Amino acid sequence: MRWDRIYWAVRHRLEGLIVSVATTEPVAALTFDDGPHPVFTPQVLALLARYGARATFFMIGRQARRYPELVREVAAAGHAIGNHTWDHRSLTGLSSRERRHQLRAGAQALAPYGAPLLRPPYGHFHRRARFDAWLCGYRHVIAWNLVVYDWLDHDPAWMCDRILTHIRPGSILLLHDALATTLDPAYSDRGPMLAALEAALTALAGRYRFVTVPELLRQGRPQLRIWERLPDPAFMARLQPGL
Repeated sequence: MRWDRIYWAVRHRLEGLIVSVATTEPVAALTFDDGPHPVFTPQVLALLARYGARATFFMIGRQARRYPELVREVAAAGHAIGNHTWDHRSLTGLSSRERRHQLRAGAQALAPYGAPLLRPPYGHFHRRARFDAWLCGYRHVIAWNLVVYDWLDHDPAWMCDRILTHIRPGSILLLHDALATTLDPAYSDRGPMLAALEAALTALAGRYRFVTVPELLRQGRPQLRIWERLPDPAFMARLQPGL
């Protein structure tokens, strides 16, 4: 039994993705994927500024290359920037060489503002992808423990209630300031997400502080989870471009 515990401890340490932080402090991390977007990212930044909240933006390299001024603006506002690969391809379906290209090209597009944080597109990940991430210098691969499902057809009240019901100290929330792919073009509108986020920030004012992922990691012990997620071919076949 002792060696079994050691095995799982080592495996979590080597392969685990960070899903939250163990802390009693009333802090949480808002994370936004798939940007930057010329319309919605500035609206997210304005909303965060009104509430004194900091966040982490996991940016697609191709988008960052198109809108470098937005990358600078996000960094200047005190938010963290992480790598969401070059063009949002599922990492599990690529060769090792292609995966490393996705990570390195994404990092180059974010320089000099990108932190050594990686979030895999769609959450698709496995052991081989973890090894390639390690080769590219990513010790922290960031997942989440609170999904707002803002890429589907949910109204702001539903999404706000989900945040308020499930948030805990140390939570990492998954949101999107853009959608690289979508099941329906109408879902690309970030208006409902922005309305939900504003309502949640209003309700949580004075109760929670929202910090960047690097700041959250300094608040306690990272909680790791073995993360083996592969794409559902039927789901992937339904996706359409969102940007």
